[in-house]
Amino acid sequence: MRATMIRMICSGLASGLLALQVWAQDATYTVKPGDTLQIAVWKEPDLQVTVLVRPDGGFSFPLVGEVDARGKTVANLQTIVSERLRKYISDPVVTVAVQEIRGNKVYVIGQVNKPGEFIVNPRVDVMQALSMAGGTTPFAGLGNIIVLRRTSGQQQALRFDYTAVARGRNLEQNIELQAGDIVVVP
Repeated sequence: MRATMIRMICSGLASGLLALQVWAQDATYTVKPGDTLQIAVWKEPDLQVTVLVRPDGGFSFPLVGEVDARGKTVANLQTIVSERLRKYISDPVVTVAVQEIRGNKVYVIGQVNKPGEFIVNPRVDVMQALSMAGGTTPFAGLGNIIVLRRTSGQQQALRFDYTAVARGRNLEQNIELQAGDIVVVP
């Protein structure tokens, strides 16, 4: 009876781990500077570490050294850490989890009720960001909102007409914001 229960529990855990692994591989969130990661190696208590992704996009991990996390998903980082640990541990089982999302920020400024920085987890469009900022004030220039985005060192301004989008027109303007975007409401 007890052995049967243990087999059932192990089977359930294995199924859960498989589902979690499939989800992690499909997850498209890329790690950003400022994020906190929990990295653990199974049966290695000295290799269970919380790391902060530095502003340059890197972090350090024992035996692995420096890891560049820019543009990488949790699954990518898990693979990198596992491959580098193979020199020291045969067949390491590595878990990487985002403990705290702090790097995925957008900023909303100008004629909104609560201007400031907002952590987006993981996707937010312009309308959602305006809602997070408490909506616009009565003095806002709703037809002249701009999203400032830096791409490859170049700043670009993307126009956003709140009135049109609110009426269901020009919905392509309601773009998904990227980390570092600034929504300016004149």
